[in-house]
Amino acid sequence: MKPSGLAGRIALITGAAGGIGAAVVRQLVEEGARVVAADLPSDALMALARDDAVRAEPLDVSDSVAVATLFDRVEAEWGPIDLIASVAGVLSNVTVDQTEDAEWRRVFAVNTDGVFHLGREAARRMGPRRQGAFVTVSSNAAGVPRHAMAAYAASKAAATMFTRCLGLELAPMGVRCNIVAPGSTLTPMQTGMWADENGAARVIAGSPQTFKAGIPLAKLATPEDVAEAVVFLLSDRAGHITMTDLYVDGGATLRG
Repeated sequence: MKPSGLAGRIALITGAAGGIGAAVVRQLVEEGARVVAADLPSDALMALARDDAVRAEPLDVSDSVAVATLFDRVEAEWGPIDLIASVAGVLSNVTVDQTEDAEWRRVFAVNTDGVFHLGREAARRMGPRRQGAFVTVSSNAAGVPRHAMAAYAASKAAATMFTRCLGLELAPMGVRCNIVAPGSTLTPMQTGMWADENGAARVIAGSPQTFKAGIPLAKLATPEDVAEAVVFLLSDRAGHITMTDLYVDGGATLRG
């Protein structure tokens, strides 16, 4: 098998304190990468720090100045960042008529603006160096309508198309940009929507009342399932893949 090419490279992962982001951090470390784990300040984030393998960096991705400052500091102290996974995200599950302006802006500030801030730094830094890979963790909700999730779905759709456009601009420079679109995954974001212990079964079965299909594979994803796809797209094994939107949802959206 072709080597992953990840050993010794510097990767920045946002949303790293838990769920999919933490799983990406773990898998990249296993591959020998040096990882900048970024998220809002928390004990869980600081617990990720591991000698010279993982540095924990508090970061609000909605703050463009903070994002640029982090890149400057890491690249001055560690070297060039040439792997980025934008995993940070927030959920909103209210109907449109109940969505206030502040809620809409909150969701887009993280799910869309955050991806833009990272992508712009990637373009400004990776582009001239003619090396790197960028992965956005979006959602299968970006490709299918969801009841009471308009803000979330719209923000993820915008992030998805931004990433594809970024990939088109950076492809001539050898920088690859891809999307991983998870479905229902066993993270606090998912379980926080469950009313009781039957939540998983209901998600797997689907909901005709809200026009939501079930999961053909009859199981929820784990964070590790999604992280495997992210790490693959960051690696040299995906060396001829760019602008791809990879659904990791057990077939729930009935599309690839």
